[in-house]
Amino acid sequence: MATETYKVQGMTCGHCVSAVSSELGAVAGVTDVQVDLASGQVTVTSDAPLETETVRAAVDEAGFELVGA
Repeated sequence: MATETYKVQGMTCGHCVSAVSSELGAVAGVTDVQVDLASGQVTVTSDAPLETETVRAAVDEAGFELVGA
């Protein structure tokens, strides 16, 4: 198992959290996604470490910007 925390910019509501959680949860190997709306922190647990670009693509698909890992 691997757990990584990322910073996502632009989330402002529960719908934003849902969109990010849904897109990241659909990434192969992801087993859990926890989003802290107030801080913009997203913690992703997966079977193996994820490539940052894979996470960035999922966040972009949700309509937000990955600004740090």
